Amino acid sequence: MYDFADAPLVDDEEVIHHTLAAVRPNAMRLALIGGYSPRRCGIATFTADIYASMALAAPQIAIDVYAMTSASDQALFAAPVSSTIVDNDLTSYARAAQQIEASGADMVWLQHEFGLFGGPAGDMILELIDSVAAPLIVTLHTVLPDPDAAQMRVMRRLVARASKLIVMSERARALLGSVYDADKTQIVLIPHGVPNRPFGRAALFKAKFGFEGRKMLMTFGLLSPGKGIEAAIAALPSIVAAHPTALYCIVGATHPNLLAREGEAYRERLKTLAESLGVATHIQWIDAFLETSDLLDLLEAADIYVTPYPGANQSTSGTLSYAVALGKAVVSTPFVHACELLADDHGVLVPFNDSTAIAAEVIHLLDDPARLFELQTRAYARGRDLIWSAVAARFLDVISATQRPKPLAHVLRPVGLSGLLRLCDDTGMLQHSIFSVPDRAHGYCVDDNARALMLMNRIDHQAIAHCERLTTTFASFVQSAWNPDAGEFRNFMDHRRHWLEDKGSEDSCGRTLWALGATASEGQTPGLRHWARGLYDQTAASALGFGSPRATAFAMLGADYLLNSDPSHATAETILGDGAERLVALLAEVRSPGWCWFERALAYDNCRLSEALIRAGLRLGRADYSDAGMETLNWMMAMQTAPAGHFRPVGSDSFGRLDTPPRPFDQQPVEIWAALDACRAAFDLTAERAWVVRAQSAYAWFAGRNDRGLAVADPLTGSCCDGLNPRGLNLNEGAESVLAYQLSTCTMIALMAVAV
Repeated sequence: MYDFADAPLVDDEEVIHHTLAAVRPNAMRLALIGGYSPRRCGIATFTADIYASMALAAPQIAIDVYAMTSASDQALFAAPVSSTIVDNDLTSYARAAQQIEASGADMVWLQHEFGLFGGPAGDMILELIDSVAAPLIVTLHTVLPDPDAAQMRVMRRLVARASKLIVMSERARALLGSVYDADKTQIVLIPHGVPNRPFGRAALFKAKFGFEGRKMLMTFGLLSPGKGIEAAIAALPSIVAAHPTALYCIVGATHPNLLAREGEAYRERLKTLAESLGVATHIQWIDAFLETSDLLDLLEAADIYVTPYPGANQSTSGTLSYAVALGKAVVSTPFVHACELLADDHGVLVPFNDSTAIAAEVIHLLDDPARLFELQTRAYARGRDLIWSAVAARFLDVISATQRPKPLAHVLRPVGLSGLLRLCDDTGMLQHSIFSVPDRAHGYCVDDNARALMLMNRIDHQAIAHCERLTTTFASFVQSAWNPDAGEFRNFMDHRRHWLEDKGSEDSCGRTLWALGATASEGQTPGLRHWARGLYDQTAASALGFGSPRATAFAMLGADYLLNSDPSHATAETILGDGAERLVALLAEVRSPGWCWFERALAYDNCRLSEALIRAGLRLGRADYSDAGMETLNWMMAMQTAPAGHFRPVGSDSFGRLDTPPRPFDQQPVEIWAALDACRAAFDLTAERAWVVRAQSAYAWFAGRNDRGLAVADPLTGSCCDGLNPRGLNLNEGAESVLAYQLSTCTMIALMAVAV
């Protein structure tokens, strides 16, 4: 057996160099959220230990600590705490999210434990994580096998939002997959970190605390009924009978939540139990929350560490990890963490709530000093993998795997068509795909085919020869969508060419009128332009009753195009003017200090509303329309600019949230196209180069200048992923996304041609 008494300590400043090299050389900023010293709880200690170990392992990473507190907590936080979050104050979470965003944090690392955050199952923390764009790492200190509805909702959101989930046991890893549907690639197992100390100094520390000549048993942690201390006390009579010098040291203050409810009643019940069993003089109570160094000194005095937890679902135990790392023989109930950490004869397991078994195993170890020493040395050997320097190196691996890559260069030129062509057949353009494979189950919609028709008007002339048939196909689909009996366009068609409704949404009708107006102006052949004009004349009046602001804007854009080819078209002029009046009225009704928008909630295609007003102002000579369009566009572009300066489109998580700044995810390509067209309208109005720069910033989103540093589109094929979510790309490549990329490219090429 290897004697660790003279073994050299692993230097906590030694870190795996290849891991450090993988972390970007420029200063990375990490937002670390959890409890923190001097708050007295295990999560606070753990978070402080993370900070200390990371500061040693990777001093080039700037770490901002956001410490949980309560309104009544008198703890005073000092550096490195950047800010506090009041656990039951929702505005405090929102404020912290704003601070994290403003700091330019590259990553957020959350320590999650039920009970640490406010709201049902701690759901207030969702307000913070949903409002921050940086990649999220979550350390899950508890993974419940049977969550209630609120716990499941919170955990599912954490799983959906996190790039990486750190757990401390194989059991927790398995539960994340089987209960919470986490992806295996998300989950990383990293054990609870522990300090590094020499082996075999029990006699030295027994002398320090006045325990010379005693056989020391110990349990430490915040005192509460969930620790199973009753079972260990009930084992003492037999242990003392066999070893009269035995002393059981119970270390830890009463849990603050329990203390608030009933004071020290639980501790007094335990003392009464000890007195009734005649072992009160064999228990040393240390009623204090000790600093880590003092706690470790005390733990070094122990011979045997006892963890008598009464239930199997305790995911992790920092106290157990400490005991193993300091080379203590452990007698434990078989909760999850103990079964894994003490496997292969690195400790002794006893049944739950079985005082007789605890007594028998403790007596056996005290009777056999050789066996006791062997178990201690085996525990210490296992603990070498748990010391903070080793754990910090593994944390750095997770950070390196999660950090945003540098964006790729994206040369502005016409993009490929194969990504578009794979979604098209003799009927039209299919709506959706499963990854890159068209999904026929969801059929077609007029929205996509109308946009595809617009693309055919603008596509590179060398490519149009390959797409002439498709132009006719898309036009035919749009023609078929008109339902003269209902006076509306239908939207959805199944893959067997059966229409699924008599009329579509106002938005789909507005988009179709937009495409018809654009084709009447831009169509590549006279026949196509004549067809588009005829169908527009037949259908345009349907826009006069629109209630949707977006449908109104789409119809206005189509009317503006139509007026290019026929400046005296009365219906188009009415659609444009009446629509502008309605949008201006909405703005006047809704706007408030800090909120310069037409609606109280942000949604999709936001910039189209501003674009439509700018175009109306230009067309009709109404400065009030264009001024309103420019004011709202400036506001919206500010909302869509990340603190780091890159473009961040309004995410779908923002939809329906009243008077609230946008949330970052899920980001969708159609917002980029809307922003680019609006920037082009602003440039046409002002000739200011700043709008070209803003357009370039938005277009760069496709190439990876975004919140995940990932290229969303492929210029070679012209295809595009369906969006950017907290964990990366939505790898489906549906029609809306492909068309948004293709049309965005056309807009950028046209803008750069006039802005030279």
